[in-house]
Amino acid sequence: MTVTITSVEVHDVRFPTAARGDGSDAINRGDYSATYVELGTDAGATGAGFTFTNGRGNEITCAAVRALAHHVQGRTIEEITAEPVAFWRSLSADVQLRWLGPEKGVIHMATGALVNAVWDLRATLAGKPMWRFLADLPTEDLVASVDFRHITDALTPDEAAAILDKGLIGGDGRLAELKQSGFASYTTSVGWLGYPDDKVRALTRQAYADGWRAMKMKVGGPLADDLRRARIIREEIGPDALLMMDANQVWDVDEAITAMAALAEVDPYWIEEPTHADDILGHARIARAVTELTAGRCRVATGEVAANRVIFKQLLQAEAIGVMQVDACRVGGVNEVLAELLLAAKFGVPVCPHAGGVGLCEYVQHLAIFDYLRVGTGLDGRMIEYVDHLHEHFVDPVRTRGGRYLLPERPGYSATMKPASIAEFRFPDGPAWR
Repeated sequence: MTVTITSVEVHDVRFPTAARGDGSDAINRGDYSATYVELGTDAGATGAGFTFTNGRGNEITCAAVRALAHHVQGRTIEEITAEPVAFWRSLSADVQLRWLGPEKGVIHMATGALVNAVWDLRATLAGKPMWRFLADLPTEDLVASVDFRHITDALTPDEAAAILDKGLIGGDGRLAELKQSGFASYTTSVGWLGYPDDKVRALTRQAYADGWRAMKMKVGGPLADDLRRARIIREEIGPDALLMMDANQVWDVDEAITAMAALAEVDPYWIEEPTHADDILGHARIARAVTELTAGRCRVATGEVAANRVIFKQLLQAEAIGVMQVDACRVGGVNEVLAELLLAAKFGVPVCPHAGGVGLCEYVQHLAIFDYLRVGTGLDGRMIEYVDHLHEHFVDPVRTRGGRYLLPERPGYSATMKPASIAEFRFPDGPAWR
């Protein structure tokens, strides 16, 4: 049966999180928001997708989705799947809107929202959760979904196919392991920069009691404050649990190295976004310094705002990162994430997706599970970020037990928001904003 996308609806949904300090870091203090997209079809099935923003400006991303929607509305699923790269390029390389990127920022995030909604629809029509839908796709279909333009100097289609074919070996055993034990995660809920010390201590103690053995804190304020808060968390979790740090790009390169020389005292597992997101060579220099400072115990992680597959290619080629943090909706949706997972596998770097915000945990659980089943095929160093915010607004929220993600079971990408939540938090006329 041919399925045609007949409508594209866009909602500006914002949650008032800034007042509580949730999500606060060295740069950001926002109202977690989503540019939320609903695709209607002549078959009655719907697809949902979104991109995450930090409040003001969400209306700009909504406008970008509307400007790109004509590339989606009226197309059939069969047409899209027959030429997936052509479809992806119709959005990411629109002959006029591309000038506003290219392949970065608002336009690319809007592309991701629409592309993810299409993939959600595809998985829903197939009756499978996204991770399963992707894992079951033939190698040739996965490779055909990747735009290799500008990355063949690092990854060719043949190399990608070899990685995916190898991932077919032992997949049933890996899946059985995940069903039994879940997927390892770490929590960022304990260490937002706007939290007072007593709240940091209480949240850390509770997280440890709940089973988390990896926790992340924000740094980038006064160094003495960062060190004091880090000592509190390390005191609560003991020497064996992992403590990660996230500077949210606030430091210069030399400043990052100086800060990490002091923070090395508390044995950090990684330093995330230590400098400007586009500074590939700066990240590489920090990575070399941090390796020396910690005898290899700490690594550089980044990717939360890495704009596209080309940035990730360069980070890997420059040996600038020891952890790749793909964001499910900063880049151009599932098609581009596939390229980035394959690049990471080629270079032997573990992927720990960025999450939190609105719905990112719901998204990235599928990506991490697929990565383990078909691409990376290992769990060493792999974790999914978990933030305990706003899951109640989703029809299929994440489920965790003992600090581990449980496998999603419902068809789709877990992206569908509850209608009541959309109505309550729609900006500017929802009751939450009156």
